[in-house]
Amino acid sequence: MAHETDIPSDDDAQLQPPQDQNAAADADVSSADSMPLADDVPDHTEPTTEPVEFKVDTAQRVKRLPPYMFGRINNLLYQKRRAGEDVIDMGMGNPSDPPQQLVVDKLAEAAANPRVHGYSKSNGIQNLRREVATKYSRKYGVTLDPDEEVIVCLGSKEGFSHMCLALMGPGDTAIVPAPYFPVHTYAVALAGGNVISLEVNDSEKFLQNVAYTCQHLYPKPKLLIINYPHNPSTVTVEQGFYDEVVKLAKRYGFMVISDFAYADVAFDGYQPPSFLSSPGASDVGVEFTTMSKGYNMAGWRIGFCSGNREMIKALATIKGYYDYGMFQAVQVAAIMALRETEDAVLAQSRIYESRRNVLCEGLSRLGWDFEVPKAGMFVWARFPQEWQDQMSTMDFAMKLLEEGNVAVSPGTGFGTTGEGYLRMALVENENRLRQGVRQIKACLK
Repeated sequence: MAHETDIPSDDDAQLQPPQDQNAAADADVSSADSMPLADDVPDHTEPTTEPVEFKVDTAQRVKRLPPYMFGRINNLLYQKRRAGEDVIDMGMGNPSDPPQQLVVDKLAEAAANPRVHGYSKSNGIQNLRREVATKYSRKYGVTLDPDEEVIVCLGSKEGFSHMCLALMGPGDTAIVPAPYFPVHTYAVALAGGNVISLEVNDSEKFLQNVAYTCQHLYPKPKLLIINYPHNPSTVTVEQGFYDEVVKLAKRYGFMVISDFAYADVAFDGYQPPSFLSSPGASDVGVEFTTMSKGYNMAGWRIGFCSGNREMIKALATIKGYYDYGMFQAVQVAAIMALRETEDAVLAQSRIYESRRNVLCEGLSRLGWDFEVPKAGMFVWARFPQEWQDQMSTMDFAMKLLEEGNVAVSPGTGFGTTGEGYLRMALVENENRLRQGVRQIKACLK
């Protein structure tokens, strides 16, 4: 159904950052005064006999980035598909199921409205922010001010990266889980900060290591990044974990970013808790959520950041300079999805749960070691030691793709603690997952 207030009014037009016109004018005059006169300009019209090699010197922030670990996998996967080969793709957590039809219909209806095609506010239209606050209240018992404690992002990855840019700089340190989702490390690096990674498998030990790091590092860490249900390891926590995170943040003065990307994908009755549900969480941090997973809207790029209003304000400042916000028709359709499709989100979790069961049963028959995940879109499996003794994790993943036509993510793409592991996404249907297990078995004979 249509809602007139879903479309922003003219009062919601994008505001531009204020400019100091006098300062700009002064700068122009100063620049003009310092320019050489025409008679003083050297004559460069004579042709040169030797070619000059032009070199692009990229910024240090780019040079600090390591080679992309998934490049070899992606290139070979692309080549195989171009050649017409059928590859069972368990590499990327890219949802293969469509969004609900009423959401697609709402997108088409909204796109037909001529009023939605102008620039949008970079923090998102008000009704979408209100809907996010409503979901937090209904599902987690968290009260949010949609005007100052919620902001819409172009996917949570964009929001996370720009939040790091708003918070971090040279000399600042962030603590991240290990193994890590790549953006958790590289967004900090691109912002000029340093990273300390702490093993995530044992939650109690992780908290102890956070405290130890804060006690012994000077300057103390400025930011803690947490991600549960964890990607790639699928580790989960209970609410008490976040209670302790808030206490540590207040004791040692660091901010917190919770990446809650898999909030809507959980199995066996488990409900992933929200960081913001812990008392005092909004005093110290924010939480990113997304519609990519449970709502099957990955390509739509809809994410949200909620929580501490000063951190939200800092992100809004960065976004105000970098983007004009999301296409308004997409935002209107997102409102419909949040209001009307929660039952479909639960049903999607059951689909992932069934796929998890199929893949875990198959890997068990192969004798592989893994924890059955309680949430998320992946199985984090340790491949057999006999193969670890022969080759690296990257080479093993390449073997499965080259010889078995099965694509997986090598654990070393998530840091050194991922050596010996593969991340396997639950994005293929059950029959193709069974076929994938058969192809792995044949490949390793």
